Amino acid sequence: MTEPALTLSSAAGRWVLLATILGSALAGIDATVVNVALPAIGESLDAEFSSLQWTVSAYALTLASFILLGGTLGDRFGRRRVFVVGVVWFAVASLACGLAQDVPTLVTARAVQGVGAALLTPGSLALLQVTFRAEDRARAIGAWSGLGGVATAVGPLLGGWLVEVASWRWVFLINLPLAAIVVALAARHVPETRDDDAEGTAVDWAGGLLGAVALAGLTFALIESSRGAGVVGGAVAVAVGAAVAFVARERSASYPVLPLTAFRSAQFSAVNGVTFLVYAGIGVVFFLLVVQLQEAAGFGPVAAGSALLPVTALMLLLSARSGALAGRIGPRLQMSLGPLVCAGGLLLLSRVGEGDSYLADVLPGVLVFGAGLALMVAPLTAAALGAAPSEHAGMASGANNAVARTGGLLAVAAVPVLAGVGSGAADGFEHALWISAGILLVSAVAAALTVRNDVLDAPATATDHHLRHCGVGAPPLATTCDEQGRTGPT
Repeated sequence: MTEPALTLSSAAGRWVLLATILGSALAGIDATVVNVALPAIGESLDAEFSSLQWTVSAYALTLASFILLGGTLGDRFGRRRVFVVGVVWFAVASLACGLAQDVPTLVTARAVQGVGAALLTPGSLALLQVTFRAEDRARAIGAWSGLGGVATAVGPLLGGWLVEVASWRWVFLINLPLAAIVVALAARHVPETRDDDAEGTAVDWAGGLLGAVALAGLTFALIESSRGAGVVGGAVAVAVGAAVAFVARERSASYPVLPLTAFRSAQFSAVNGVTFLVYAGIGVVFFLLVVQLQEAAGFGPVAAGSALLPVTALMLLLSARSGALAGRIGPRLQMSLGPLVCAGGLLLLSRVGEGDSYLADVLPGVLVFGAGLALMVAPLTAAALGAAPSEHAGMASGANNAVARTGGLLAVAAVPVLAGVGSGAADGFEHALWISAGILLVSAVAAALTVRNDVLDAPATATDHHLRHCGVGAPPLATTCDEQGRTGPT
């Protein structure tokens, strides 16, 4: 592989940066923007609450299942090629979502859309890592991270506006012109790169599919728990069987989608266990709050979509500082206190109901919740990378990202059922946020007992100090590039 040569000051470098930012924004926006449209979707398609759960979970399920495989495919077949395939795939699925006339069609299209997101998401950052020269790589990745965070934050506001002035269908259809721009930019300006050492290696298709089946079976059992013991038991049996087969496959595969040897590290396992709990605790908030604000508090789609903007503002402002503090004192304190602060925010938000105002009743909880996220997410991401050798930083980041998405996926499936959420978010909303706060409390205790401060003493990874924004849907993917030019996550 030739030495990366692009500079951020060059026109060629700025075009590559723009293409990757817009591409990653596609997947990032759709992870949250659809939540704003759920009440309108339910009314338009006469959908039950479980159908709305599937609208969110189908996308999260395939994205979590295949994001590691997406990074591997980029290394093997060309990062630009897989990135462009992912964008086109995402756009076609978005069209199907926007044209859906019933719930099964919409849910199926959302699952297909998640596969496209899994193909393009790891490629967007990997392209920056292998095309920019070392002197400019930090600024390029920082710009990608910060601007991508802004785009993701603006997404729900844009989605609320589209629902209000047009239709929920435009939440999906707006992806088509954006995807066309990304494809044109990539075809004209983004160079192709691949891992030469991966040439001829077998892609772990079986591992990716088995992981998806395991998650799908468990998600079905949780969301459709009212269908009866036979159906639920069958789904659990499928999930367990697929999980066992997945572990066996990953142990024997020559190029596994998830190298299980990494979890032999007690610290890597501990940090990822805390990650799972943290993102399970916060995942339900982004699903239910915007629905509760519309159905119970009477907010319009725009007001509901912009309700959580202060969270992103706090994270953009404080995440880098929080990460720097963790580098000095270790991550354990922030990984223990952050979930407690988030839990306090959820308890404040759990009281949101009919007739409430944003400034007096919603904003205080949002600010406390955002402060907790800013306190813990950057140290958590750094700890996940620091718990693995620097040469495996890409794998560590990808695994941590997938664990976080899985935690959020399963929480969205399970917590509303446990809380007794019925035909809408208002039924059981308070109980759901109390359960989420309890999960965050458990994660705080787990971090205090299991995470060591010296986990950050390992050699710094290539991107520890480049990330200026930490995602609320999952930790940001980080990549590393070795002497052969191979990038993670792998």
